[in-house]
Amino acid sequence: MAKVEDTQRSALERENPDDLRHYYYQMLLLRRFEERTSEMYVKAKIGGYCHLNLGEEATIVGLMAALTPDDYIFTNYREHGYIIARGVPPGPVMAELFGKETGVSGGRGGSMHLFDAKTHFMGGYAIVGGQVPLAVGAAYALKYQGKPGVVVAQMGDGTTNIGAFYESLNLAKLWNLPVLFFIVNNGYGMGTSVEMGSSEPDLWKKGASFRIHGERIDGTDVLAVRDACRRLRARAEQEGEPAILDVVSFRFRGHSVIDADRYRDPEFVRSGREKHDPVRNFAALLHDHDIVDDDWLKAMTDRVEKEVQEAIDFANASPDPRFEDMYVNMYATPVPNIPGPEDAIREVKINRGEL
Repeated sequence: MAKVEDTQRSALERENPDDLRHYYYQMLLLRRFEERTSEMYVKAKIGGYCHLNLGEEATIVGLMAALTPDDYIFTNYREHGYIIARGVPPGPVMAELFGKETGVSGGRGGSMHLFDAKTHFMGGYAIVGGQVPLAVGAAYALKYQGKPGVVVAQMGDGTTNIGAFYESLNLAKLWNLPVLFFIVNNGYGMGTSVEMGSSEPDLWKKGASFRIHGERIDGTDVLAVRDACRRLRARAEQEGEPAILDVVSFRFRGHSVIDADRYRDPEFVRSGREKHDPVRNFAALLHDHDIVDDDWLKAMTDRVEKEVQEAIDFANASPDPRFEDMYVNMYATPVPNIPGPEDAIREVKINRGEL
């Protein structure tokens, strides 16, 4: 019987080394971006709610490596890493977190509402499960128009307990739509564990009554996530078979940056970070198999640090949205009686007590 190390080496030998190094670069970029985002939040550069992808880097990069430019993705509010891995530069993403005009949503969306039509990144949604019916609708549109591609409905484990999730599953299978339900299962819906919140804790089984195929994936293994997503993506596009992916990861921090995470035992968190760090573990795997060396890892750390600092500098130097543009982009097409720039300025002055 082959040793585990021999099996790993054989699997890696079939991979393009440049792809493996790029996956590590992306994972490290997401890790450092989120760490600095937390720092910027504490410094009051970022307002509102803010949810981080720390610990989910392999989950994100593996999914994005499996998608094509024709594919669409709808996410929840924990979406910084997804839009960056989809190809949007860190600068406009950080600028959006800062509420700047140069942000991906013009500074109007903030952390929970990132959007980029060019890359088919159809936004983060603050309402739990709000993105799922929209993703199914987009999949229906692709099929109706005969266009290539699939739609990914990314969500947290808590979303699988709401009614819209099951209604979406029903329509997806009934109409044989090219959609993947991508559940990032970090074990907790806010502060409630999956076992305490769901009568069926095996989330991949939740499509059984709709005859939807489901699989559980190790979300800390970037290659396992990529391969499963590639296989099920092709099946969804070619055969119109939706699927559920229960992607298990470990959330390094609380639900949001202001969550003290007191509902998890500190030793459990410490042990989880130690055992399930996808960035450190992937670096060790590549190093042990002579795909990277210490000098390359150091150079990559320096490169990522520079890129994230440049994103912060870009956000800091960017202008705030103008008061005159308060009502810009409220509607997709012109409508009668929409407020204009003068109305926006007048409203600001009234709120300030100047009128």
